[in-house]
Amino acid sequence: MRKLIIVCLLSIAACKQEKPAETETLASEEVIWEAPAVDLAQVDFSQIPFKNLSEYGFFLGQMMKMIPAEGVLLYEPSSSLFTDYAHKSRFIWMRKGNSAQLLDDVEGSMDFPDKTILIKNFYYPADFNKPSENRRILETRLLIKRNGTWDAFPYVWKDDQTDAIYKVVGAEIPVKWTDEAGNEQVINYIVPNKNQCKNCHNKQETMVPIGVKAKYLNHAITFAEGEKNQLLKWQEAGYLSGPTDIALLPSMVDYRDENHSLDLRAMAYLDINCGHCHRAEGPASTSGLFLTYEEKDPLRLGINKAPVAAGTGAGSFKYDIVPGHSDQSILTYRMSTNKVGAAMPEIGRVTVHEEGVKLIKAWIDGMK
Repeated sequence: MRKLIIVCLLSIAACKQEKPAETETLASEEVIWEAPAVDLAQVDFSQIPFKNLSEYGFFLGQMMKMIPAEGVLLYEPSSSLFTDYAHKSRFIWMRKGNSAQLLDDVEGSMDFPDKTILIKNFYYPADFNKPSENRRILETRLLIKRNGTWDAFPYVWKDDQTDAIYKVVGAEIPVKWTDEAGNEQVINYIVPNKNQCKNCHNKQETMVPIGVKAKYLNHAITFAEGEKNQLLKWQEAGYLSGPTDIALLPSMVDYRDENHSLDLRAMAYLDINCGHCHRAEGPASTSGLFLTYEEKDPLRLGINKAPVAAGTGAGSFKYDIVPGHSDQSILTYRMSTNKVGAAMPEIGRVTVHEEGVKLIKAWIDGMK
């Protein structure tokens, strides 16, 4: 009898130990929810857009860690478009055996095959001095090529960071962070709606990518296996065909790098922030103001040029750029304001890029 009681007590103790272990497992699973495994090669493009970002299979494990699946390749342009100080990560995917064709033009444009996907994530670290910690992802924008045409699909991330949901109408999201100087910043971040994507991704009324040209990618970044020039990496991955001598291909500087001349840095800033519209093939071509990296004509750059039809957007100023006088130039006025109808770019920001304005002011003030 005594032996039986001891056995029962041991059984009860074992049961009591097992229950907390089950609870811990469930709690752990709730915290580390992982996206279901999806074979990107088997994705049915006719069913796109999917409701959930996880249905594409871009990332492995926990979505918020943005660990790329096989064939999802990291890329980073030399200079980045300003979007209210948001940090960004970018990836590209193509079906095995397909590759982009490098075109012979001044920018090193690329012709991409059908079923190419460009993935761009926007996020904020809680503390900008610790950029890899406590990140909050707000949105992921997809550009997908099907039947010879690019289309845009915006996804808004859930508060728990487990997935992102397709939102045609975009969103307005309160976000806060601590900047490098230790100051707390608070804004209402705007996710553009699907139709607004074409405002910038527009070449002769056709939607096109912006940041995937040789001039933006002809520099080294750090991949999982180490540092390598991106164009070489793309060639190794089978994602790029064409000339292999990167020294002969165009390249653009990082406007943040003070080792480069002020002129090159300013032109790089204007190119990536303004040049997709302000070019001959862009929606702002009628302005006569062309702000691509390669532009050399002073009048086309806006120097002593009166605006064509800026209206109240020009404020009280007469010329796009007044050499030596940034405080009298329409260009810096429009960069420095948030007034509707005057702010440039027209969409994509609710704050002023103070560092960008400072750079362009210094460039104009140094003109003779």
